[in-house]
Amino acid sequence: MRGEILGVERRRFWRDEDKLEIVMSVGIDGATVTQVAQRHEVTRQQIYAWRHDLKKKGLWTPNAGALFYPLDMPVSAGQPTAADTSPPVAVELRLRCGHRLHFDSTIDPAALTSLIRAVEAA
Repeated sequence: MRGEILGVERRRFWRDEDKLEIVMSVGIDGATVTQVAQRHEVTRQQIYAWRHDLKKKGLWTPNAGALFYPLDMPVSAGQPTAADTSPPVAVELRLRCGHRLHFDSTIDPAALTSLIRAVEAA
């Protein structure tokens, strides 16, 4: 019987920060667990195990991967509508980087976008 060596087996060490980054990349731009696993050369089961371990350590929560989706905000000209006269609402936005933004629902969308980009870049 003849055998061939196809590659060197390797056992990698992953820091919790690396695991968290990989786990949180699931869902970004529609990436599935399978796609993320292939990108990082790990198995899907490994990502699920990391999720479980990080959750037990308190480093990851299922809603930590919440994404910001832009809303189409109606621009009214002329007479104010009922939506324009409603009282402002407090909003909390959780970003991928772990930061949270608290703001008023009447914030200008362009200002909010600039603020989110600045926080994510920091």
